[in-house]
Amino acid sequence: MNLLSHLYLSGNDAELMIGNFIADHIKGNKISHFNNRIQKGIILHRQIDTYTDAHTIVRKSKRRLHERYRHYDGVIIDVFYDHFLAKNWAIYSDIPLNIYVKSVYDLLLKNNSILPEKTQKLLPNMTQNNWLYNYQFIHEIQKVLNGINKRTQGKSKMNLASEDLTIHYQLFEEDFTLFFEDLRKYCNLQLALII
Repeated sequence: MNLLSHLYLSGNDAELMIGNFIADHIKGNKISHFNNRIQKGIILHRQIDTYTDAHTIVRKSKRRLHERYRHYDGVIIDVFYDHFLAKNWAIYSDIPLNIYVKSVYDLLLKNNSILPEKTQKLLPNMTQNNWLYNYQFIHEIQKVLNGINKRTQGKSKMNLASEDLTIHYQLFEEDFTLFFEDLRKYCNLQLALII
């Protein structure tokens, strides 16, 4: 659910962005029908996920949530971290967030025919509700958490997670800031290998 982070970490390469965005909707190694750059974006997404899951700061963030949410703690942290990226966007990019997300939506809509079916179904809701831009607002994060909770038929209790975000806001933001710097360095190395 850290859609904005994955897009941002693809650099300015449109095909890497597409691959990085669709990767959660691709099963296993069924990627050969995509061009080489999109395949590399899918692989980059998986490298980011592996790096993130193993990072000590991310694990510290998850521990604040684990007792209440168990194995959903990672999904919640993804959402929280995208919130902090959107909120602090000007630190990480010279392109204003509203302009950046419009270019992303345009790119995805232009390439809609090659996107996996699940991504095609997600895209209209994402663009109409302007998820990527609205991640910066806690009340919009609440809507995201409500939606995920609904998809888990209430089992995840994620609809309550904005309470945890508010209570530990500064700690989560500090975690994000430190972790994201490490993640950016890691991705820069990966991007250099791709080129």
